[in-house]
Amino acid sequence: MTPKIAPHAGWDRNLHFANGHLELVATLDVGPRILHLSTLGGQNVFKTYPHELGGRGETEWMIRGGHRFWIAPEDLERTYHRDNHPVEHTQNPATGEVVIESTQEAGGRILKTLGISVAPDAPRVTVRHTARNIDSAPLEFSLWALSVMAPGGIEIIPQPPLGEHPRDLLPNRSMILWPYTDLSDPRWRIGRDFFTLSQRSGLPPSKIGLAHRTRWIAYALGHSLFVKTFEYLEGEIYPDGGCNFETFTNADMLEIESLGPLKTLAPGEECTHIEHWSVLPLDTDISANTDADLAKTLAPLLERSGLL
Repeated sequence: MTPKIAPHAGWDRNLHFANGHLELVATLDVGPRILHLSTLGGQNVFKTYPHELGGRGETEWMIRGGHRFWIAPEDLERTYHRDNHPVEHTQNPATGEVVIESTQEAGGRILKTLGISVAPDAPRVTVRHTARNIDSAPLEFSLWALSVMAPGGIEIIPQPPLGEHPRDLLPNRSMILWPYTDLSDPRWRIGRDFFTLSQRSGLPPSKIGLAHRTRWIAYALGHSLFVKTFEYLEGEIYPDGGCNFETFTNADMLEIESLGPLKTLAPGEECTHIEHWSVLPLDTDISANTDADLAKTLAPLLERSGLL
């Protein structure tokens, strides 16, 4: 699919994709950032910060919102690269993937590539994050993909099936907690089959990380369901104590974050981390659903997404 270039959110150069099922907008005037994702004519599932839209050339890192491409573990120099300048794009004629490249200098020179592929006739998007070491020395890092979700929704985090004692003696999941995380926080519901995290105003930050093998995360917002899938690679070392998934919320938004394994790249080497997205109409309020109700509601939607 070939996108149109048109104004959006105060910027002149933005890639507009639409396929009859969804709309996606990525700006070229800074970033790269994917600013908008919705069902056709529907609500943007991504949070954006109006006072930062349309700006460029700032001397500080700007969150802006939407989906961004970071480097982990979190570091004030390397991670908070100021992506406040224009970027260029090309389209692969063989695959149709639109490729946006940017270079960061902080903490070692890294060429970042964000590849966007929108299915021609389905509510699906593939987002490829590739980083190449263009420095003169080896660099160690993990690829970090962060989607900033609009306020007022509910994140759904599936859990693996329960085992039995004494048959199942070894652990099958791990959770990492940040120092400011309180699991008695009313936004959290720790269920048997699902954890859920609600985004609410007026409450402090909360964050957890998981070794997430169940592959998918969902976010229900009004009449839309956003689904993201990504892999957990057994035997690899992940940052932050073993996390390939992290989620953060504060009074403004909620972030759904996936991470690739830690890699040490020699000059010229690169690594890739891929997410698959879908956004679907949702006609059911899931805010008070039990685990059984959630499973029943989500099953046909996940099947329709084509991601699982």
